[in-house]
Amino acid sequence: MSDAPKSAPAPSGRAGTKKELPEHFKAYKHVWVAVESEHGLVHPVSFELLGEGRKLADKRGVELGAVVMGSDPQAIADAANACFEYGADIVYTVTDPVLTHYRNEAYTKALTDIVNIYQPEILLLGATTLGRDLAGSVATTLRTGLTADCTELAIDEEGSLAATRPTFGGSLLCTIMTLNFRPQMATVRPRVLSMPKRTPGRQGRIVQHPLGLAEEDVVTKILQFIADRDSNKAQLAYAEIVVAGGLGLRSAENFQLVKDLAAVLGAEYGGSRPLVQKGWITGDRQIGQTGKTIRPKLYIAAGISGAIQHRVGVEGSDLIVAINTDPNAQIFQFAHLGIVADAVELLPALTEAFRKYLSVNRLAG
Repeated sequence: MSDAPKSAPAPSGRAGTKKELPEHFKAYKHVWVAVESEHGLVHPVSFELLGEGRKLADKRGVELGAVVMGSDPQAIADAANACFEYGADIVYTVTDPVLTHYRNEAYTKALTDIVNIYQPEILLLGATTLGRDLAGSVATTLRTGLTADCTELAIDEEGSLAATRPTFGGSLLCTIMTLNFRPQMATVRPRVLSMPKRTPGRQGRIVQHPLGLAEEDVVTKILQFIADRDSNKAQLAYAEIVVAGGLGLRSAENFQLVKDLAAVLGAEYGGSRPLVQKGWITGDRQIGQTGKTIRPKLYIAAGISGAIQHRVGVEGSDLIVAINTDPNAQIFQFAHLGIVADAVELLPALTEAFRKYLSVNRLAG
């Protein structure tokens, strides 16, 4: 196992003597998570962020807050209770019919108003489609810094957030600090952080905040909401088993071998970025820095070289099994189990072996 890529050093001037924070920074306290909730469902990345936010808040000796916005009082109450159980000390809620569907203008006003009133020192959001849209707008409105798509978060004794993210096409990791503005903002992709342990029955304080925005003040109008009912859409981020293929499969026809093994294992399937570029798989099945980040119990990578862009998306997996003809392939540097073999020849044998094994165990059960 090789060392992970090294983060770039923090900006100069931080080591040595302790730097006194500007006087107006002292009004900013606590760590917040903006909870992503649509149609009564909280996105799991919000709970992952609460777990990380809990660590940051404890190190600073401050409270962990969550912001829940929407239109359904019961859904907001349920989300608030879940936030407490995942570590929040206080939940700020905004309940208004204008927030029935996500619209940037309304949600930006709600979040920026609360931030300006209660002044958190750190604000975290998920790097989802919704979270990225909201985070950029809020950071611009607040005139503060935002570090996007982070893979690691840390905090120093002065309260400065060190947000680490890939850069230069994923070949390096850099650590960015917002030293001159508050709040400090960052987005983190789903599944980069582990899901924290839930504490059923844990309670906290709720602060209700009015929106103060009329429907006629919002430019964007929702004419119709159509739910996504595509049963074939990939669910890679939260799959327990994932089988993926790369260019080592040599042809689009051979990618069927990945699908066959995934079907036997009851797994999701995906692939590396070159396969999307070649049209072998759809973009929603891309795994890696510019695709999905996964944390399955088992990840089988067939014919994938394992460049840093791919590594960033899979290294949280419990068990990584790599199949590659090249014994010096990068993926063997971080895989838990490496098999030097032709994936096109090995995958059918694996599929048949698992099929027989699972059939015998089902009969025995």
